[in-house]
Amino acid sequence: MAKPEKTGKKDRKTKDKSGKKAARVAAKRQDVMVIGGTRRGAFTGQPKVLIAGAGVGGLTLALMLHKRGIASVIYEQASAILPVGAGINVLPHAIRELAELDLLPVLDSVGIRTTELFYMNRTGQIVWREPRGIAAGFEVPQYSIHRGRLQKALYDVAVDRLGPDAVKTGRRLAGFIQDDGGVTAYVVDAIDGSGSETVRAEVLIGADGIHSAVRTHFYPDQGLPRWNGVQMWRGTADFPTFLDGASMIIAGGMGAKFVLYPIAPGEAPGTRLTNWVVNVKVSDTPHPPGKESWSRRGRLDEMLPFAKRFEVPGFDLVSLIKSTEAFYEYPMCDRDPLPRWTFGRVSLLGDAAHPMYPVGSNGAGQAILDARMLADRLARAEHPYQALIEYEADRLPKTAEIVALNRKGGPERVIDEVEKLAPAGFTDVDRVLSHDERRAIVRGYAGKAGFTLQQVNKKAG
Repeated sequence: MAKPEKTGKKDRKTKDKSGKKAARVAAKRQDVMVIGGTRRGAFTGQPKVLIAGAGVGGLTLALMLHKRGIASVIYEQASAILPVGAGINVLPHAIRELAELDLLPVLDSVGIRTTELFYMNRTGQIVWREPRGIAAGFEVPQYSIHRGRLQKALYDVAVDRLGPDAVKTGRRLAGFIQDDGGVTAYVVDAIDGSGSETVRAEVLIGADGIHSAVRTHFYPDQGLPRWNGVQMWRGTADFPTFLDGASMIIAGGMGAKFVLYPIAPGEAPGTRLTNWVVNVKVSDTPHPPGKESWSRRGRLDEMLPFAKRFEVPGFDLVSLIKSTEAFYEYPMCDRDPLPRWTFGRVSLLGDAAHPMYPVGSNGAGQAILDARMLADRLARAEHPYQALIEYEADRLPKTAEIVALNRKGGPERVIDEVEKLAPAGFTDVDRVLSHDERRAIVRGYAGKAGFTLQQVNKKAG
């Protein structure tokens, strides 16, 4: 760490007040190390932020820190960053943050700018429809995108901007300790545990997913993720374009749902790489299948009877599923919100901090918002501990509320409410649930999650 500059009496008084304030905050957090020696100015310079996990959140954080002049390094246990997985949606509140990193051309190269969203019942009757992204008046788009391609694009940009050693793959975080000056982490080969390496940083951020090793270090008795009994089958296939080629359909409620949207241009004219998801409640137990089942290859004979429950007018769901080369099943899981994320110089981000059900298109988006807030706080704070506390104070309650809302169905709850009142369908949805009542469900969630038009289009602070 660089030596502090000489200061006059006025500067020393300011510095002393800052240090006392940080100490007072720390004293309220009983089991958290109080770290001495605040620094003048932003948290910058040679000491690194160590990031565990090269997912969307970890990579975005590295890029955000780089823009603010803060060095970082990512350790990722996967041997390579490959474009695997299925589709996600990233809403304008998160895209605004990526746009400030000049990433819109990259996103356009790997995703689709979403134009419209349809909520339907299981027989394909429209419960709610609305324009999305630019079509809805936002200053930035919404993207339907392959999660793996998004992750790979962020990785390529990180390596280009930060250097080839910015992301170290095939390395697993084995442990860490803190002292007054920083964090010492120990990383090993992710497969056989060999090649122990000691890494010194000022801050450690656990962005290592729902099975986070950093989170487990502080919450060793947390148990398995919480399962709502819904099994998800997810796949992608090249398929003829439907509607305008950029629309999203969600049919059915939390008990049984079908999701459909394009995530990239297809291999032939008139086609799109089309993402589909079938969600069905299959169990009442809160305990999910074992960790090894999180990416188990799905079986057509098990899943297809569930898919045949749904109808989307003008679209052949069964043909799309049968044309999918391979699809995978996942339990829909989350975890209860934590009382705190930050312990001294260590904190959590993204799914490590707040895993949530994949409704409302908010998982990756909230990780991106975490990254922006944390980078801002690290750039402005007198001390990294102060930055982590302020980051947690802002983001923890917001994400905890979204976890709770997603358990109720998020904005998609509008489908559940209509299906409860009209299980056999309807001739006029306004007579089942008024436009204002449906709007209140959908837009109320958007306000809580931070992606209304007014929230997104205002100037970022």
